[in-house]
Amino acid sequence: MKSYRWYTPYLLLAPAVLWVVVFSIWPFLNTVYLAFTDARPLRTPNFIGMQNFIDLLADERFTYAMVTSFVYVIVCVPLLTFLPLLLALLVQKKLPGISVFRTTYYFPVIASVVVVGIIWAWLFDSKGIINESLMFTGLIDQPITFLIDRWLILLSAISLTVWKGLGYYMVVYLAALTNVSKELHEAAALDGAGSWRRFWSVTVPAVKPAMLLISALITVAAMRIFSEIYVLTNGSGGPGGQAQSLVMLIQQTGKGLNGNLGYASAISVVLFLLTIGPLLVVGWINQGAEIREAWSHRTIRRRVERQAKERGALAHASVAPHSTPLGEGGAQS
Repeated sequence: MKSYRWYTPYLLLAPAVLWVVVFSIWPFLNTVYLAFTDARPLRTPNFIGMQNFIDLLADERFTYAMVTSFVYVIVCVPLLTFLPLLLALLVQKKLPGISVFRTTYYFPVIASVVVVGIIWAWLFDSKGIINESLMFTGLIDQPITFLIDRWLILLSAISLTVWKGLGYYMVVYLAALTNVSKELHEAAALDGAGSWRRFWSVTVPAVKPAMLLISALITVAAMRIFSEIYVLTNGSGGPGGQAQSLVMLIQQTGKGLNGNLGYASAISVVLFLLTIGPLLVVGWINQGAEIREAWSHRTIRRRVERQAKERGALAHASVAPHSTPLGEGGAQS
């Protein structure tokens, strides 16, 4: 058998490690550093401590962006957590032509968000299909300002996000539903449980890990929303920038030769802390029991080792007084 040198695995890992260091770790560390400076393009940054973060608290634009992100999370997480599950239960059934429906529901996922955003702008325009249809049926007398009002912009963007995300999370649930035991459903049906009861008592507990993962992914994606609002508002973020997201605020603050890179980096650090939280919560929920068990075993092992050392020290101390006279006697003899 041909033998390999000890550094062969490291040579194979080197390109991937170099890529991660150059394009992930270094930019992250540099962003954290710039958050504590007054960095601007073509100028040497000066350290200013926490001043950027203090300015965030008084920035009205940052408040608007935070509200936009939290509204997006509050609305999108329930919709994209339960609607794809119901859709997966529907297309999971073996019916003639069901594969066509699966493809149809997944088609929005592969569509470009920019293209879909332009279509959405046409639909929700004051002279778009939705307004013209409502006026034709007599439900409204004048067009609804979907793309001018702050909250209607968010509603339009959320509808776009939900429409595009349904198919993706449906596929995730379809994979999770393969682990649901049919015997449990049959046993619950024999006990008289209806469809709704079986859904909450059998299906939901079986797909709970996938549901938690999807909720975390949706939360992170909603915090980092950008393209939908940017396309619908032509990059303005609505009237006075009230509908802009945190990522849009970062882009507007740091772009150009006069961009405030330090302030934009401070917003990026805040966004990172907001997005890492849901992932840590999901990890703790899924692996918390194992972590606590491993920590308890480690604590017990340390306690046993400490007690063994104490017993060894006591035994050594009890033997030491008897060894001295013997040594002296030996020396005298």
